[in-house]
Amino acid sequence: MDIEKLRFPIGRFLLKSEISDADIDSCLISLSDMPNKLQLAIDNVEDELLQSSYKPEGWTRNQVINHLADSHLNSYSRCKMAYTENFPHIKPYDEKVWALLEDAEDVNIGASMDILHGVHYRWNRFWDSLDRKDFEKMYFHPELDRGVPLSEVLQYFAWHGEHHTEHVKSAWKIEVAS
Repeated sequence: MDIEKLRFPIGRFLLKSEISDADIDSCLISLSDMPNKLQLAIDNVEDELLQSSYKPEGWTRNQVINHLADSHLNSYSRCKMAYTENFPHIKPYDEKVWALLEDAEDVNIGASMDILHGVHYRWNRFWDSLDRKDFEKMYFHPELDRGVPLSEVLQYFAWHGEHHTEHVKSAWKIEVAS
């Protein structure tokens, strides 16, 4: 069993220091499509598979979906702060602790899917409204101890959505392989 492949099914995140208009478009398409791709991945999948882990000692697929809702909602808010404020300091959160909260372990993932559909709709409207120079705006992330430009956030969360969608899709692959 290749743990690295289970952890990073699409590979580790690679930040481009220079981002082209084509890169931005590609990220926007990825972010726009993510909730629907995730919805397709979970449609008709048995609850039992969604309640199982995608890797040994890892989160369940339900926790992954709830994490996506938490993470993308937080990032959307951070993006708006970066755009409307001068180098705001964001408040980090412990995603591992959040994933253990009762709401994150809830087997009913419908609310998280609703959040993802809504947030991604709004987030994409936000991204589409930016001028090229706006992607240079940033917020300060205390855990990273540096400024994070919106161009990096866009790249990371395009990757993040695809990364975790693949974790969830592994349930379907297990079902098909059986």
